[in-house]
Amino acid sequence: MSTSARSAQPAGLGRLGYGGASIGNLYREVADADAEAALDAAWAGGIRYFDTAPHYGLGLSERRMGEFLRGRPRDEYLLSTKVGRVLEPNPDFSGGDDLAHEYAVPDRTVRRFDPSEAGVRRSIEDSLERLGLDRIDIAYLHDPDAYDLDRGLAEGLPALAKLRDEGVVGAIGIGTNSADAAARAVREGDLDLVMIAGRFTLLEQPALAELLPLCESRGVGVVAAAVFNSGLLATASPEAGARYDYAAVPSEVLARARRLAEACAAEGVELPVAAIQYPLRHPAVRSVVVGSARASSVEQNLARMAEPLPEEFWTSLAEQGLIP
Repeated sequence: MSTSARSAQPAGLGRLGYGGASIGNLYREVADADAEAALDAAWAGGIRYFDTAPHYGLGLSERRMGEFLRGRPRDEYLLSTKVGRVLEPNPDFSGGDDLAHEYAVPDRTVRRFDPSEAGVRRSIEDSLERLGLDRIDIAYLHDPDAYDLDRGLAEGLPALAKLRDEGVVGAIGIGTNSADAAARAVREGDLDLVMIAGRFTLLEQPALAELLPLCESRGVGVVAAAVFNSGLLATASPEAGARYDYAAVPSEVLARARRLAEACAAEGVELPVAAIQYPLRHPAVRSVVVGSARASSVEQNLARMAEPLPEEFWTSLAEQGLIP
């Protein structure tokens, strides 16, 4: 077990954290006032862990989150952002947008994969400038598997470890949609945390095969993100038009989601309530991160996390073969 992994894990993540993709104009434009209201609802509801990334709206999420958090006592919350993608001026900007990457923002900048030490340091410096804050508590290597996993792990993880040793960041990890990539990062790096998106949810659990047991054995904490699988599990009755992994939902996945919804309803539980709480049943999972640009949705998610679910409910789902 890694000594630094045990000691550098930040306390106070809380059962529910706030994910900042939505306030980066994910899928649609969000007014500044609405973004602030969503963040205010998270803070008022007791959330003290906030996650963002340069990728989210080409820096818009970081700017909005920083503006909000600058008005709160710095020692009362934890902030994470990500490295691996640096933002550079778009030489071909002609009034276009970033909707090809799902963000409704002008594409004045472009993302460039750079997991080198210089790139990681620059990413942290740029993030601090956008955030307007004095420090970053957690830095994740963001989606290296989408570019060059070998290079990402060989360069990005040691660069982050060096920044942690220097005290530039508090804790380090990897944030990815791939359970295999995350497991490899845990094996090859000296990580404190893993943020796994969409791969340990009520709907699917590939992270159970290797990642979660490995994290548990090495003392690496897990943050479960995208627990609604891009929205498919966010309503009591999954609809055919829902997104799954940021795209249209396949028919067989929709059918499984509907079976889960029916089983939950038979026990008097709404599907999103079970979905938001399920990952916390594993001992390696420290927090669930969910984002929304609507204050009402943030408040709803807080209520979902607080709703008591008896052990008999989970036993029933397991007996039906719906969860391991």
